[in-house]
Amino acid sequence: MKPRVFISKPIPQEVEDYISENCEYRIWNQEQPISTEELYAEIKEADGLLTSGGVIGDELFDQAPKLKIVSNTSVGYNNFDLDAMQARGIMGTHTPSVLDDTVADLVFSLILATARRVPELDRYVKEGKWTNANDRPLFGVDVHHTTLGIIGMGRIGEQIAKRASLGFDMEVLYYNRSRKIQVEEKVGAQYVDLSELLTNSDFIVLMTPLTPKTTHLIGAAEFKQMKQSAIFINASRGQVVDEQALIDALRKGEIAGAGLDVYDTEPVSTQNPLLSFDNVVTLPHIGSATEQTRSAMAMLAAQNLVAGLQGKEPPNLVPELRRG
Repeated sequence: MKPRVFISKPIPQEVEDYISENCEYRIWNQEQPISTEELYAEIKEADGLLTSGGVIGDELFDQAPKLKIVSNTSVGYNNFDLDAMQARGIMGTHTPSVLDDTVADLVFSLILATARRVPELDRYVKEGKWTNANDRPLFGVDVHHTTLGIIGMGRIGEQIAKRASLGFDMEVLYYNRSRKIQVEEKVGAQYVDLSELLTNSDFIVLMTPLTPKTTHLIGAAEFKQMKQSAIFINASRGQVVDEQALIDALRKGEIAGAGLDVYDTEPVSTQNPLLSFDNVVTLPHIGSATEQTRSAMAMLAAQNLVAGLQGKEPPNLVPELRRG
């Protein structure tokens, strides 16, 4: 008898076909997110869950006594209660690597869009304000030959560093839990402490995972250390930044602008002051959102799920849940 799985959001047909070959399954094929009540009803007999968010912990596990594995279609897994999963022997997987280049591209689009004021000037033209040849009020700032500081030199950070150094002739500084000698050798990145990075960077990119240690890693004190000309980019998790401190820094002119793909609360409220700044570029958490990458993520999540249900160790079991 095939294991039973529930898929909590629509997936590409080829991924659904792959799961069908290996599992009995039910799928939530509606665009609106599944409610908690409907999810709990669907997982009562499930051996596996393919999902991309929501709290994965004791409350959910109590509704799914047969559950063996939860496969996240994302690189992040801060929605996992790892202690609860360890206690119950439930595997948890994620989808690293396949989205690295895509997110790095998105980060650079935020850097360029903010530096050259692309959304603001797009509105300027479309609203009919371009009525003379004086372009001085439209000046942005250069990206090439400046200094980029990367906080969090993981796989995505490495791809950002490569684009910065080899594509834009930028000096790259980075702060990380440990040195990455290979990255230093490849792109000439320089390992510095956080204070030095904040003080010397023209563009600061935040790419750390969300953990208890990184929550509000960047707050009022850190924004005060940045150059007034600095542009701050966050494409990691919203809660790594003290959002009110960011708003205050923008209001006070402590930094020149920001490019954001993530927020403290998502979807972001229409009343959030960040949406009122011309010098802030705001995106709807679309770091990995291309057709090719999301399809690859879904297939990897499915492969993780099937491997776990076949009694194998999934290729992308989260590090904290690995044996030994």
